[in-house]
Amino acid sequence: MKNKASLIVVVLLIGIAAAYYYWRPHTQEESPLPPRAETPLPPPTTVEPLIRHPLDEAQSKTDGAKPLPPLDASDATMQDTLTGFFGQKAVEEFFGLEDIVRRFVVTVDNLPRQKVSMRYRLFKPVAGPFLATGEGDNFFISQTNYGRYKPYVLLAEAVDVKKLVAVYVRFYPLFQEEYKSLGYPKKYFNDRLVDAIDNMLATPDAPAPIKLIQPNVLYQYANTDLEALSAGQKIMIRMGPENAARIRARLQELRHELIGHTLRQ
Repeated sequence: MKNKASLIVVVLLIGIAAAYYYWRPHTQEESPLPPRAETPLPPPTTVEPLIRHPLDEAQSKTDGAKPLPPLDASDATMQDTLTGFFGQKAVEEFFGLEDIVRRFVVTVDNLPRQKVSMRYRLFKPVAGPFLATGEGDNFFISQTNYGRYKPYVLLAEAVDVKKLVAVYVRFYPLFQEEYKSLGYPKKYFNDRLVDAIDNMLATPDAPAPIKLIQPNVLYQYANTDLEALSAGQKIMIRMGPENAARIRARLQELRHELIGHTLRQ
């Protein structure tokens, strides 16, 4: 169970943004994600790129390994994995327990984009408001807010990256199947995961204090260059420089280990 449960830390390292993406004092409905494609998409008009980071799935297969569950019946396995790692109480408090594979895949796919789907976030909304200081036209991220990220940072640092990547490779067929069903029949999910990691690692440094504006119920960066960053890069800035440095170190380890599991070209 320990090795199997390590899969979830891949989610934690890449999916932290799903828990914190919006700075919102009020909830807000979001347009639903398109349903899984029931019929093949029309053929593309351009040549599809080759797979850049093909996993060597044979590395993780061992004699006697249980077959993977069907994608549509995988929630029980994923729930057992979460429960074995965090305990039943924490799982019920923090995680969305339906369509778990889809939540992970959608989060990874969204991180290099401008927005993360709130409907398919892996984590439930974090308790308590986003913390900002100031008033009027002068809002800044409160350094006290950085403490909200510490439990996730500590959890990420406590995990054996080699084991978690081995488990990710073991479950990879489910992630790939879900990625195709979301409308990417010729795309390779592991390429997208590496892209998401690279995008977060490329997050620029932000000088403190970080000024905010509040044009509606949501805070935004006053600096237009920061506001134009991807969702994953924004979360790296929002968690504070110390936490971001520690997460960056783990992401670098994760990327190195992922590349180590790819087929030699």
